[in-house]
Amino acid sequence: MSDIQPHVTIVGGGMTGLTAAYYLQKWSKEKGQQFRFTLLEASDKIGGKVQTWRHEGFTIELGADSFLERKTSAVELIKDVGLGDRLVNNEAGQAYIMHKDRLYSVPEGAVMGVPTQLMPFVKTPLISPMGKLRAAADLFLPGAQGGEDESVGNFFRRRLGDEVIENIIEPLISGVYGGNIDKLSLLSTFPQYAQMEKQSRSLILAMKNSRQQQRKQPAEPQKKKGMFMTLTSGLQSLAERLEELLPADAVRKNTSVNRLIKKTDGYTLELANGEKLETDAVILAIPHHLAQEVVKDQVAIPPLSGAKPTIMATVALAYPEEGVRLDREGTGFVVPRKENCTITACTWTQRKWPHTTPKGKALVRCYVGKPGHEEIVERSDEEIVRIVIRDLQKVMKIDDQPEFYRVTRWNRGLPYLVGHRQWLKDTTARMKEQLPGVWLTGGSYGGVGVPDCIDQAKETIQELFDFWMKKSGS
Repeated sequence: MSDIQPHVTIVGGGMTGLTAAYYLQKWSKEKGQQFRFTLLEASDKIGGKVQTWRHEGFTIELGADSFLERKTSAVELIKDVGLGDRLVNNEAGQAYIMHKDRLYSVPEGAVMGVPTQLMPFVKTPLISPMGKLRAAADLFLPGAQGGEDESVGNFFRRRLGDEVIENIIEPLISGVYGGNIDKLSLLSTFPQYAQMEKQSRSLILAMKNSRQQQRKQPAEPQKKKGMFMTLTSGLQSLAERLEELLPADAVRKNTSVNRLIKKTDGYTLELANGEKLETDAVILAIPHHLAQEVVKDQVAIPPLSGAKPTIMATVALAYPEEGVRLDREGTGFVVPRKENCTITACTWTQRKWPHTTPKGKALVRCYVGKPGHEEIVERSDEEIVRIVIRDLQKVMKIDDQPEFYRVTRWNRGLPYLVGHRQWLKDTTARMKEQLPGVWLTGGSYGGVGVPDCIDQAKETIQELFDFWMKKSGS
């Protein structure tokens, strides 16, 4: 390839930006085309929403605490950077749903709330007899025609009725995507369910057949594992390791970008400190509303789905072991929106992730910030903790005073509303036409989980190589 070493600026030091820098460096060596690069991070630390607090022997995730094992890119990256020996699966255990101030098991065999076994669903008190009959209608209802995008709420209501989605499905998925499920895009968040309906008509039959196929696979005798993975050293250790593998002078923290200016050949980035940075290509791995501001003088791109950002908070409570008395097996519970409760979910972390908690201690992690009721997040830490403990005491025995706590507020960004896939296609085309060599990538676009961000980073770097080969005539 060419001996010219083009310069790439990566804006944003979250998981997408860090991974993009890592693969840019790695593939440059492998492909024989060297790139110089600079990674700019506006805050004083890298990792974005992946942040781990290590305190008094506890390993406490302040944002994302795990990732899906079936999305293999995260495991591949972790092993590639030498952290494979720290990978651990969650302890598989019973999950519960709060219903009328009591905890009930998620029906056995239910996958994301979709029933695949008859008797557990018939026996569950989470759904009324009429609600169960309505859900069973999925076995006979025709499939949708056309394949147009629709909301997650509308899809599951159409297949299974109101009760199943409000009492089971909505609380199970609310921890991943913020916002109203009746506006959340099915094709951008759970496209596999649309595909199941297209192929099998009945969602219940499709899920049942899928489980039967999985059971046919030979299984090694071992302790039952969960579907999630994390690192015993905390997810932030992945971000820290990625930073270690990058040239020290290539990572600039406390450096934000005000605007991008297109030149005849390449771009100028005006930084908040007044500096001007000349570069050949730009990767904007930052939330869309920030990227929109950076490029607004050069191209008008619409806001993400026209929605307002949602806010939430995580609340970590540390206790002596006897301060949290759990009278049932399991790893935690979720809370339907209609319940008279502020928290949306609770994890008994010392059970789900034993490595996080010192011996003789207990760690409880809760989420607050229901769609439409986010005002709780704006209250003081002390008031939030009091409310959270009061809610927990409805369904479990927990002391009023933890040994310590940590409240972390997050802007969850904008949910992927109906039409997001078409919006992304149109926006990408506009960027490619008007700002060639500038990419939008990250949680605002193609998925919010750690593996999703890694996948997008790898795809962006591959597009960068293809773009430069074409530009240089290689």
